[in-house]
Amino acid sequence: MASTQTVLWSRILDRLDGPKPPKLVVVDPRKTQTAKRADVHLAPKVGTNVALLNGIQCLLFQNGWVNDEWVSQHTCGVEGLKKVVEKYTPDVVEEITGVPSKDLEEAARIIGTSKALVSTALQGVYQSNQATAAACQINNINLLRGLIGKPGSGVFQMNSQPTAQNNREAGCNCEFPAFRNHKNPVHMQQLADLWNIEYRNLPHWAEPTPIMTLLDYMEKGSVEMLWVSGTNPLVSLPDLSRIREILSSPHLFLVCQDIFLTETAAIADVVIPAAQWGEKIGTYTNADRTVHLSEKAVDPPGQARSDLEIFLDFGNRMTLKDKDGNGLLPWRTAEEVFEAWKLVSKGRPCDYSGLTYDKLRGGSGIQWPCNEQYPLGKERLFEDGIFNTDIDYCESFGHDLETGVPFAKDQYLELNPRGRAILKWSPYVPPIETPDEKYPLLLNTGREALHSDTREKTGRSKPLQDSCPEPRVQISESDAARFDVKDGEMVLVRSRRGVVEMPVSIGDIMPGQAFIPFHFGYFDSTDGRARAANELTVDQWDPVSKQPTLKGGTVRIEKLPQDATDTGQVKIHARERQSDAMHRVENSKREAHSVPNEIKDTHQRTCRLETWLAFTVQAATDLFEICKQEFDCSSLVSDKDIYQGFRVLSHIAMTIHDLIQPFAKKYGVREMPRESISRRLRATLFPYNLSTYEAMNERADVLIVLRRLYVPGCHVEMQLVGLQAASEAMGDEEFRDAVLEAQKSIRRILEWMRYVMSIKVPQLLLVPIRD
Repeated sequence: MASTQTVLWSRILDRLDGPKPPKLVVVDPRKTQTAKRADVHLAPKVGTNVALLNGIQCLLFQNGWVNDEWVSQHTCGVEGLKKVVEKYTPDVVEEITGVPSKDLEEAARIIGTSKALVSTALQGVYQSNQATAAACQINNINLLRGLIGKPGSGVFQMNSQPTAQNNREAGCNCEFPAFRNHKNPVHMQQLADLWNIEYRNLPHWAEPTPIMTLLDYMEKGSVEMLWVSGTNPLVSLPDLSRIREILSSPHLFLVCQDIFLTETAAIADVVIPAAQWGEKIGTYTNADRTVHLSEKAVDPPGQARSDLEIFLDFGNRMTLKDKDGNGLLPWRTAEEVFEAWKLVSKGRPCDYSGLTYDKLRGGSGIQWPCNEQYPLGKERLFEDGIFNTDIDYCESFGHDLETGVPFAKDQYLELNPRGRAILKWSPYVPPIETPDEKYPLLLNTGREALHSDTREKTGRSKPLQDSCPEPRVQISESDAARFDVKDGEMVLVRSRRGVVEMPVSIGDIMPGQAFIPFHFGYFDSTDGRARAANELTVDQWDPVSKQPTLKGGTVRIEKLPQDATDTGQVKIHARERQSDAMHRVENSKREAHSVPNEIKDTHQRTCRLETWLAFTVQAATDLFEICKQEFDCSSLVSDKDIYQGFRVLSHIAMTIHDLIQPFAKKYGVREMPRESISRRLRATLFPYNLSTYEAMNERADVLIVLRRLYVPGCHVEMQLVGLQAASEAMGDEEFRDAVLEAQKSIRRILEWMRYVMSIKVPQLLLVPIRD
């Protein structure tokens, strides 16, 4: 907090230096200014947060520090959580995290016996291994203590800045506006009605697309334009060498909207100058739900305009219409948009309907919900122990914390929380990269107090920049001795993805770990060295939140030879590549401008739907023929269940074929390769025909036949999953209905096979037969 939440930290310092100081427990691999004031400092290995937090919960259960009565009334899932965390004893946690068992026990004692508990988390959780799972464990700890909705208690899953909270509420973080559930048709119909658009035009059929997946699409060419607003991916995203290649590609049209010429703006095709906070009016919301009005103080310089004006202008130029033909974006001022947002948020957790610009003027902000029931806002949530988990109200049906797969409504119904908080658990899963002889250090990245994000503003403030002019890699004293480097000495930091060159800072960090602040890019670099921390970071992300795992991966420290060039300047051992990207973009623009009034697309483009339809039709045909063949063959078998079943299955399989075939004709299919997947499956699993079957002179093994048949059945099922998403995205309701009907049919086939398997197994597997 001393580096990332300085206002909150100043308030905590007031309490720590007051007459009744609270206990402070800090979890951080480094001995930060926050950690130096802690009663207990837990310094785990990077990427082991879940193991540590599971260990604290284990001790809460073991020592009777769980508020059993409150938990039984207001939560669900406690037995499942207890079963998982009971394995994370202090000794186990010490082995995984490196945190001494006595320190873990003392931290748990403080947390378990405190009458009030405040918890905070930021990127040390969200950008680390098992990010969402770790955030959930922090919630669990507060729930187990029953200290939610109580004075002096609460969980602050922090934001980097207030506008990040606004993005969460408005649906800009791979969510939907006002915490609506895209799997709830009522929620989506509400939005469609509010915006007066067709229901099918809301992308409710799939999870929103996160940035790392978008980058994959850009790389493959199916996304040809990217609009970057108010962020700087050429410094902030992981594995920068790859990001530079994608964003500087001549086949991507890059628009950058920002207040300064950032590293990303420097390679953009179009730069749109935006107004910053004092040059526009609008609201922002703190992590404690307090809404503030920021008034316009001065006019923006030059051609700069507010983000809102830019987006409204673009939407109107695109002639976006509602279903009645009226403009989709009819507003002109920020206050008009705020009034529209009040309607969108009404009745939802973040209810703004009782707020107005005039009401927000002159005070220190108002907390949502603010409505008829709470005209001055609501100070504290969940005082009554009732949470936003009713099935018709909840934002999400949840996810598998390990795989990231969203739960369906029927799975949520089984849990049936009905306003109770959901305790979610996960075992510890090691990070993708772990230290080895070649890369022995775990890499951590983060903030410093004097800079913000990628220094768009702070790097242009001379006092701040002079006080913190360059990044340093921080390592322990023992690791410094191991690599034979001294404090302040220039070193190379190398990972499997890239290399940077910077001074080393020794001390206040656990052995085996390295820390680099991520703020520094290249807009003001003059020495030509690579220095951005994300040159090194792993190209992986959390399975649930989809946030990149920026705090992870492994590195090594390399001592530099003390050599010099002919000019007497120190030689550069790790050269920055931002300049190369800028030259590449400039050359591609020059080449494009040399062919006026002509658009060239030298890459052949294909629509894979045609291929997918062809494979689906073929798979359904092969399934029908397999079922018919097995029906013919099973005439030799006395088991009438099997005999009758294969006849029905062949009929159902043909139904699937007949449902999809018209749309294969409508949208076209590509010629099937001779060796399609379904044909290879058929040839491998069912290499015989009726004559060879008869020649075998033995009965079919029912279980083996069912097991084999299940594979092509699953193949058809997955083909239809793809077509369902495609038909929804296309807005073709007839196509979607046909796919849904085909899915019902394949489920019938698979359910029959599972049923027959279950009733045959006891006799066929457990009762001995004559050899």
